[in-house]
Amino acid sequence: MSNRLKRLMFRANHMGSNENDILFGAFARDALASLTEAELDQFESLLACNDTDLFDWVTAKRPPPPEWQTKLMDRIIAHVAQGKPQA
Repeated sequence: MSNRLKRLMFRANHMGSNENDILFGAFARDALASLTEAELDQFESLLACNDTDLFDWVTAKRPPPPEWQTKLMDRIIAHVAQGKPQA
């Protein structure tokens, strides 16, 4: 695993809120290695967003803002909703 993937894996499991640690950590474990460089860039930027916003977006409490309505976000939302990796 590259240093970048290790760093993103760590960050996804240490986001600030326990709920997001669980949700994003699970997504990272299941999907991080399959993401493209562009998706890794998006994921890294996404992890810098506010924890409350992220939780609301991925649990469908609120739709993500237009700039975060991406295939990656769709994949994360589906992963959270189904509790399993999305191909």
